[in-house]
Amino acid sequence: MPSGRVHEAINLSVLGLAAAAYWAYREQLALPEPVAVAFVGSYLAGTFLITPDLDLAERRVRSKSRWGWLGWLWVPYGWMFPHRGLSHTWVVGPLTRLLYLGGVGLVLGWAVQALFGYLGLGLDLRASVQAPPQEVVWALVMGYYASQWLHLLADGIWPDPSPLWRAKRRR
Repeated sequence: MPSGRVHEAINLSVLGLAAAAYWAYREQLALPEPVAVAFVGSYLAGTFLITPDLDLAERRVRSKSRWGWLGWLWVPYGWMFPHRGLSHTWVVGPLTRLLYLGGVGLVLGWAVQALFGYLGLGLDLRASVQAPPQEVVWALVMGYYASQWLHLLADGIWPDPSPLWRAKRRR
């Protein structure tokens, strides 16, 4: 299996090729800047911060160390998902990390809001959050999933064919 450095090199090489292709065809593609930035940002986050190898969070993992002192937040994720288990699947694996991170964010946001309320500082986190446009959300999802899928391909994990296709093949 490739090391963390090799995974990162693969992902950055593919991103570089994609950027060159986009640059060559930018007139025809004409992506709005927020969409392009969302794709690249989530791709880089999926490459460096939120990788399938976070299921090894009790060990030294490059992506966990990049979280700095917040890296300990990923240790329970490693307890919940054994290495190369559900976290290394094509659709559910990346979703588990997003849901886990969202859950941690909700708990931390609730704790901060409760602390501010206790101190009488009146903070409403929900009032300051706006939903991004739908095309930006799709770019975020696509960038993140692309980085995850490249990691899985480098690990030799190919997408499972549909059960229907397998049933036809057995005949």
